[in-house]
Amino acid sequence: MSSDSALTAQTAPVLFEERAAGNGMRIGFATLNAPRTLNGFSLPMAHLLLTQLRAWADDTRIAMVVLQGAGEKAFCAGGDLHSLYQGMRAFADAGHRDIRDNTYAAEFFDVEYRVDHLIHTFPKPILCWGHGIVMGGGIGLMSGASHRVVSERSKLAFPEITVGLFPDVGGSWLLPRVPGKGGLFLALTGALLNPGDAIFAGLADLHVAEERRGAVLDSLLQVDWSSDATENHAQLDAVLQAHASGTPAGPLQTHAAAIDALCAGDDLEGIVARITALQTDDAWLLNAQKTLAAGAPGSARLAFELQRAVGEASLADAFRLEYIAGLHCAAHGDFAEGIRALLVDKDRNPQWNPARLGEADAAWAQAFFVSPWPADQHPLADLGTSHLERTSA
Repeated sequence: MSSDSALTAQTAPVLFEERAAGNGMRIGFATLNAPRTLNGFSLPMAHLLLTQLRAWADDTRIAMVVLQGAGEKAFCAGGDLHSLYQGMRAFADAGHRDIRDNTYAAEFFDVEYRVDHLIHTFPKPILCWGHGIVMGGGIGLMSGASHRVVSERSKLAFPEITVGLFPDVGGSWLLPRVPGKGGLFLALTGALLNPGDAIFAGLADLHVAEERRGAVLDSLLQVDWSSDATENHAQLDAVLQAHASGTPAGPLQTHAAAIDALCAGDDLEGIVARITALQTDDAWLLNAQKTLAAGAPGSARLAFELQRAVGEASLADAFRLEYIAGLHCAAHGDFAEGIRALLVDKDRNPQWNPARLGEADAAWAQAFFVSPWPADQHPLADLGTSHLERTSA
């Protein structure tokens, strides 16, 4: 390989490698490679991952896949918001009204959701190493993996309310499966989950110290992998359990009873009022209050209504509904304003519209669920359901 081609490979948005294991079977390694942006999930990343994961799914020599992020700070801190913002500005500047005309957002959500769904339904074990920051789109990648590891510095969150979106990437399917009312609380407050809470919430499976990552990967290369996926799942279980360690319960778990009381019932305005009025000295709860108070009222409503609408629907159906709602947010919602205030002008003073939750009622939210396509022509109509979708928290 020439020095130029080697440099190009190392600067690719995702690095792919195959390593031979003990008996000649191979392990595929996919490394998100944008550490300067905390591995923000971009459209080029999504296209590369979708193509390679499909190839590995069909390759009988590949026993399992490892999904990880470059750098020390993050597995993936979320989606590439700058590019989405540019697409939204181009859509608005052209005077478009039809959500189908936001070509960048339409393609981004399409490919991202296909990657996420493929990970959920992948026919072989996937080990996702969720170190450091794992938020938004990062949770979309991690949540469907068969084996999800957090380490001592892992911080998970659905922070979309701060940018005028809602917990997408399957969040409307994942969050109702968090114990009690925890999923709604996380959607409304963007509260951080430490490793113990990530496991409690069903978004991770076990804790392994970061210093053990090299030993885990070395151990995987010593395994005599099988052509039988069930056997390989068991072998991966055994390797990870040999390196796993306990981790203390986090605030989501310790405050579970209080959260259930705060988020009880079907009246979102009442739920938000109770969270806002809570008297506490707890730093985690105070941060949750502040994030809810500063967040987009429309995002709170959409998150609430989406969790209700998805209910017991399949993961594929959840992605299809989120796709429509996401395009509406990119066309006439608060998404562009939220990104502007946080990342573009950085004034941290978004002008939300609607400005109050009372104006963002259930009837208001229904406009975000109206599809311009017949069901059989939905861009994700071919996103099939599978018995491999995770069904437990």
